[in-house]
This record gives sequence, structure tokens and C-alpha cells, in this order.
Amino acid sequence: MKKLINDPRAVVDESVEGFGLAHADLVTVSMDPMFITRKDAPAPGKVGLISGGGSGHEPLHAGYVGLGMLTAAVPGAVFTSPTPDQIIPATIAANSGAGVVHIVKNYTGDVLNFETAAEMAQAEGVEVRTVLVNDDVAVEDSLYTAGRRGVGGTVLVEKIAGAAAERGDDLDAVAAIGQRVNDNVRTMGVALSACTVPHAGVPSFELTEDEIEIGIGIHGEPGRHKIPMENADGITDRLLEPILADLKPSAGDKVLLFVNGMGGTPASELYIVYRRARQILEAAGLTVERSLVGNYITALEMQGCSVSVLRLDDEMTALWDAPVHTAALRWGV
Repeated sequence: MKKLINDPRAVVDESVEGFGLAHADLVTVSMDPMFITRKDAPAPGKVGLISGGGSGHEPLHAGYVGLGMLTAAVPGAVFTSPTPDQIIPATIAANSGAGVVHIVKNYTGDVLNFETAAEMAQAEGVEVRTVLVNDDVAVEDSLYTAGRRGVGGTVLVEKIAGAAAERGDDLDAVAAIGQRVNDNVRTMGVALSACTVPHAGVPSFELTEDEIEIGIGIHGEPGRHKIPMENADGITDRLLEPILADLKPSAGDKVLLFVNGMGGTPASELYIVYRRARQILEAAGLTVERSLVGNYITALEMQGCSVSVLRLDDEMTALWDAPVHTAALRWGV
């Protein structure tokens, strides 16, 4: 195992400390318990937005703390949920009197720990709503979930719900728009190689040189099946078919197309996937109104990608376009 680390047990602490130093104009980092908040506290009466989960998916979630997106993020150990002891103070810190929305990926540990934290925060007088992200169409259950996994769609939920909070929507309205995004986004991923969790020191699953895994999750958990390696167009076809079959868009619908790298895939390859995905969507009569391409929710150094398709309405499009200023997303400011 070759990694730019010092001690496998200190990876998250040192990474979060470095993130805070690099982006001190945007965020404030608490190390004990560990969570990240916006440098500029939200105005009184604005809804707070929190997300979190295991580390190893950078820039998710800390990279999305800032204007127009998250108020706070809570990182756990690599591929491990943060604890309620972290989530509770982050929730309280994010509250400016209008309540807090938790955006939670559908992994069992995340769900349980955020539920516990929400109950405790509400006992402290903070109103909490939860949006559960479960956009993955690959499998219904996996090693980590009951039901569908929360994957690439999480970024889109955080951006659009964050813009709703920024414009002053109330707690129920922010949660509702986050839920609407989740209801209209579907994602499918593929792995060309495994990743290695630092404290494990060995790849998280096995693939031969001529194999790929279709439907992989963001922790290296299995997908639908292993198949022989194909060209980019063939792989993209396999990703889009279940997305469109599940989303059931109608000709004339407007969509956002998000091609996400898993951490070890060059941008040039992601754009080849985007090219084919756009051809498929346009052939189905869909209009690609907005696009996002790059490494936005990763799995350490895994080679591969995911494709997300979000069916847009006018409000979601306007909220997507709204100003955002974070370490990983910024436009309109």
C-alpha cells in the first residue's frame, strides 16, 4: 500500500486539520468533537443544513460547507458513520433559530446515528427535519443498507436544498425541496478497480485486470454483477439503461446530467462518459439543461465513475443556478 499518509489511524484527523487550514476563509473546524461549520454564521432565522458520513468521499461533505450549501458537515472515520456525539453539537451550532435539516445518505450507521442526534437536538430545543438520500438504482440492499444507497444524488440534494435555505425558505420547505430532488434523481456506478482503506491496507474487493463491477457503491460494496471490461460507450450504456428504466422520464423533460469520478479516474475519461450519456438522453427526447462533471463524491482512489440524472423543474433549475461558494463548488458569487 502506497499512500501519502503518516499514521493510518490519524488520516482523518490530519486531513480535516489540513482542510481547515487551507480553507480558513470559508470554514471553522472543531477537532474534538470533529465537525466543520461555515466561517460566516447563517443569519438569524435561516434554516441550517447539515450532512455527514464516513470520510474517504472527499470533497463530500466538508467541501460543500459554505454560502448556498451546507452550514455544517460531520466526518466520520474512513467509510464509517460519524457518531451522535459529533452530530449533536454540529446541529446546535448550525441552528440560528429556524431549525436544521439533516441530509443523510441511506447507510445503516448514518441513519441510526443521525436519528439519535436529531432526537437529542430536539430535546435541546432545535427543530430537525431529515432528508434521506437513496438515489442508487443498482441494488435494493447491500452490506451497508436496508433499501437503496445514497450516492451521487447527495451532492445535488445538498446544493439545491442549500440554495433554498439561503433564500430564506422555512424548515419544512427546505426539507420538501430536498426530498423532491431525491425523488427525481437516479444514479448508477461502475468500478474498474478497488480502493484501499488506509487502516485495512488491502483492496476492499477483488477485480482481475479484465473485469469491472457494474452497480458498485461508494464503499467498495458489491454491485449488480462483474462483467468483462468493455469500452466507455458500452459501459455508459449499461449505466444509463437502469437509470432511465427506473426514473421513467418523458420526452421533453429537462434534466441535469452529473458524471462523477470515484477518485482515480482522469477528467478526460469522465468527459468521454458524459459524451455518450448525453447522446443517450437526447436520443430519448430529453433536454440536458445543466451538467456537472468531475470528482465530487469519491471512494478514495477507486477507478470508475457514476452517472446521475436529475429530472428538473423550473424551481430546481433556479436553485441549482443560485450562488454557491464552497471549497468544492463555487459559482455566481
